Amino acid sequence: MLDKRGTQFTGLRKACRFPGYFHNLARQLTSQAFGRAIPSEVARPRGNSPRDLPNIIISQAFAFAETRRALALRQIWRGHRLMLSMRRSQRDLKQFRRARGALTRLLRRFASRSDRGSSRATFEEERGHRLAFKGDFMLLHLMQFWPLGILAILAMAAFSGFVVIGQNQVGIVVKKFSGKSLPDGRFIAIQGEAGYQADTLAPGWYFRFWFWKFEVQKRPTVVIPQGEIGLVVAADGKPIPPNRLLGSVVDCDNFQNGRKFLEVGGEKGRQLAVLTAGTYRINTALFRVITCKNARENEMNPSDLLVHQVSADRVGIVTTLDGAPIEAGEIAGPFIEGHGNFQDPQTFIRHGGRRGLQEQVLLSGSWNLNPWFIRVEQVAMTEIPIGYVGVVISYVGKENRDISGAEFKHGNLVDPGHKGVWITPMHPGKHPLNTRVMKVELVPTTNIVLNWANRSEAHSYDSRLSSVTVRSTDGFAFTLDVSQVIHVGAGDAPKVISRVGSMQNLVDHVLEPLVGNYFRNSAQEFTVLDFLSARSERQKDAAAHIRGALLAYDVQAIDTLIGDINPPAQLMQTQMDRKLAEEQRLTYEVQQTAQKMRQELVRETAVADIQQEVVKAEKGVNIAELQARARVKTAEGDAESNRLNAAGEGDSLKLRAAGEAESIRATGNARAEAYVAGVQALGPQAYMSLQMMQVVGERGVRIVPDVAVNGGNGNPGIVDGLLGILLKTTDKKSER
Repeated sequence: MLDKRGTQFTGLRKACRFPGYFHNLARQLTSQAFGRAIPSEVARPRGNSPRDLPNIIISQAFAFAETRRALALRQIWRGHRLMLSMRRSQRDLKQFRRARGALTRLLRRFASRSDRGSSRATFEEERGHRLAFKGDFMLLHLMQFWPLGILAILAMAAFSGFVVIGQNQVGIVVKKFSGKSLPDGRFIAIQGEAGYQADTLAPGWYFRFWFWKFEVQKRPTVVIPQGEIGLVVAADGKPIPPNRLLGSVVDCDNFQNGRKFLEVGGEKGRQLAVLTAGTYRINTALFRVITCKNARENEMNPSDLLVHQVSADRVGIVTTLDGAPIEAGEIAGPFIEGHGNFQDPQTFIRHGGRRGLQEQVLLSGSWNLNPWFIRVEQVAMTEIPIGYVGVVISYVGKENRDISGAEFKHGNLVDPGHKGVWITPMHPGKHPLNTRVMKVELVPTTNIVLNWANRSEAHSYDSRLSSVTVRSTDGFAFTLDVSQVIHVGAGDAPKVISRVGSMQNLVDHVLEPLVGNYFRNSAQEFTVLDFLSARSERQKDAAAHIRGALLAYDVQAIDTLIGDINPPAQLMQTQMDRKLAEEQRLTYEVQQTAQKMRQELVRETAVADIQQEVVKAEKGVNIAELQARARVKTAEGDAESNRLNAAGEGDSLKLRAAGEAESIRATGNARAEAYVAGVQALGPQAYMSLQMMQVVGERGVRIVPDVAVNGGNGNPGIVDGLLGILLKTTDKKSER
């Protein structure tokens, strides 16, 4: 059925399967066309096939409408019958849909006219409807004869040279014959000669390309994916000059205009220019495009046709394969401006770029580089650690122009960008330097310790140094270890490198002979023992001498230290024996002093032990003196008494008494005189000691101990004393 939008005829498919359905279909279609209901008895004429459907509609129209409307409906259903037959045959669905749309428009227009009525329609409206009907009816009549139309169109296309180029195609024209022939060495025609033509056909319709004269080859467009490049080989053009390897870049719209390429002097062979990501309509008869897909077919590595990537912490060392030769005396091409990091080879060559190693490097990023023109080697950036500076020695650049000044006479210093040692050092960090044409010497700016010994520091500058061998004035050869602390300032680093070349050369060619010769010369003025004894003075003298000598090399000597001194073994053995003897002598003296002190201690101990007896003896002497005096007095008294008695008894007794008194007096005087004479002869102290010893002897006082203890080597021992006491105790017990 025809819906409200007039875009579907669903009932037609049912009508094809159920012929009895035609009656209701005809009534409904006619009712929609006239905008009024059709009686059911009118809607049942004869006819049971799809071909009778237009007659049914016409009979209904004559029965219920004007003749003019019936004629219009007749034309409409002629188109409907054509549409029905096309749909049933399934020949052309697209044409069927177009016919259905045209028929739907006709029904709508006719229905709108029938609603208003012919008596109310104006002349202009009638005229517009007639013109619209005429155009639609002509289309329907043409569609009625579509097989013949298709044959006619094909015949017209064949005889008119009709060619259709698709959206993703390019047409390559081959002219089969012509009055002109191609010049020698040419392959592509640009002036109508026979053969491949330089001009291509873009998408669209073209005429006059007759099959007997032209052959149009439809080729797909060239697509370069993202992240890739395309290389081009031209099959025609001027020859490449002998000093060049690749064809020059010409303005030809990225090889999409072959005629212009040939007219402006494009060169045959491999091309400098590359195709970046995109779609190109290229004459593949003139240009062969190499991509990753067909790289191996053209003896290339697919990875060479990828966009070149340089990592963030690396630099690309560039070697170009085309351009003028490098000048004599140079090892790399100069820095060229304006070529976009070698992405514009033509500008590079036009501005004087040289083939071979280049001074310029590629930094991190993505670059569209022609692998036929350039080779890139990625290396790590030059890293200068903390505590170092980098002195650049450049082998390329501008001419050497010394700026070190008249005072610096041992080398040349230049500004950055010139050949030679750059006066400005590089500070810690990562630097994108071309290590093929530049050299960076690392110079420590911290203190450096160098050991003339059998050990080495982490920097390994002193790995070749060994202990210094010297000879003393007494002819002995001996070795000594030396440590030298030096410092090189950041501003002085270029001067040091310009003078000696490297820090290792500074150690090997300056410090090693300077320190070694000083100690060899100074050792000849001293004996080995003097050198050993005056070590601190030798160290101070060495530090002062080396400090002054290194200032001439722009190196600061912080300190000089003498380590182990290794004198001759024989001399040291003699010295050791002498020292041992001296030490033994001192030991003996100490031991002797100890023995004397021990004897004094024993003596004092004995004196202390008999002090009481001495006091008693002294008291006994005093008592004896008093007793002697008392006896004298007694004797005198007795003598006087006896004398008196004797006088009383007789003269005999007197004489006897006088004799006894005289005897006693003589004895006392003799003793007194003896005491006085002893004191005068021996002295008071000695005489007193003598008297004391007499008292000790008379009274049995013990001076010598019962047990005397002596060591095996003359030294007393506690064990010997204990054994003596034990033996004495045993003897006493046995006596009991």
